[in-house]
Amino acid sequence: MKVLVCDDEQLARERLTRLVADMDGYEVVGEAVNGAEAVQRLSETDADIILMDIRMPQMDGLEAAKLISQNKAPPAIIFCTAYDDHAVQAFNVNAVGYLLKPVRREALAEALAKARSLNRVQLSALSDVTAANDTSHKQRTHISAKTHRGIELVPVDDIRYFLADQKYVTVRSGRGEVLIDETLKELEDEFGERFVRIHRNSLVARRFIDGLEQVSTGHYQVRLKDTDERLTVSRRHVSGLRRLLQHL
Repeated sequence: MKVLVCDDEQLARERLTRLVADMDGYEVVGEAVNGAEAVQRLSETDADIILMDIRMPQMDGLEAAKLISQNKAPPAIIFCTAYDDHAVQAFNVNAVGYLLKPVRREALAEALAKARSLNRVQLSALSDVTAANDTSHKQRTHISAKTHRGIELVPVDDIRYFLADQKYVTVRSGRGEVLIDETLKELEDEFGERFVRIHRNSLVARRFIDGLEQVSTGHYQVRLKDTDERLTVSRRHVSGLRRLLQHL
């Protein structure tokens, strides 16, 4: 069984790697220092099991697990953490184990055996149940997109706008553009405090709005910081955007 170790502390990663190496039938195929890196390394290593810390910078283990559980054939996730206050959340994102640090060899062996007994079909079924019963409304810190390079993670803080076009939504950030299959309504419900709707097909990050300009009678565009791009503002959203700009 292929194991991916994710922890922001090097000593913790080294200890877990040593423990796994001493057990028959398991091989550590990669390491990650945060949740975002774990998501990316997963597509490279095709790990069967992930040993995941929870409190990590950039993206924590719970958010990473939620993203990973959406895969068609997700790996088993075992959380290894110094805190015992995330157990309920952990099992809401398809975790099959929850170990407290310092991780004991016997407890790790038991958790790995449990993970090994679950095949990928069973894990996928668990993921479906998790998605259907998810009661967590915590905002994501990253948007995930499937591209030819694998899974790309775009920090929400770096996104300029979301632009809908038929069945896909373009995510425009400082790194470029990716396509996702979420709806603008879903994105607006989750990030409504950080993005404002300026048209039926677009949401713009408030922090990147530079101003509103009239291009012809009754037609307006919004200027964005750090780019020459302009986005069309529909007539119904002009007054609301003006009020917003007065407080930015």
